[in-house]
Amino acid sequence: MNLFKPEHLIVLVVLLGLLFGWKKLPDAARSLGRSMRIFKSEVEEMKKDGKETPSAASTDTVKGETVRPNDDVKPDPNWAPTAKSPERETHNQPPA
Repeated sequence: MNLFKPEHLIVLVVLLGLLFGWKKLPDAARSLGRSMRIFKSEVEEMKKDGKETPSAASTDTVKGETVRPNDDVKPDPNWAPTAKSPERETHNQPPA
């Protein structure tokens, strides 16, 4: 019943080498390691998801400034609204 005898492990390694090729095994192991790290980090995020921990950006206060209109700019005395309504734009519209 002991599955992890040294002979079994050697046979398993040789079979993996034959099936996948010796050159691809390091890449496969590296990819598996990355996947496990991503999985672990996602599990940790799920554990923290219910708890609210304010970030530094949400606790810092940004001082605002009130912007007032510039008093140096004077309205144009010659400007007056026209009684004529603006012409209807007809481009890209269906005929009326």
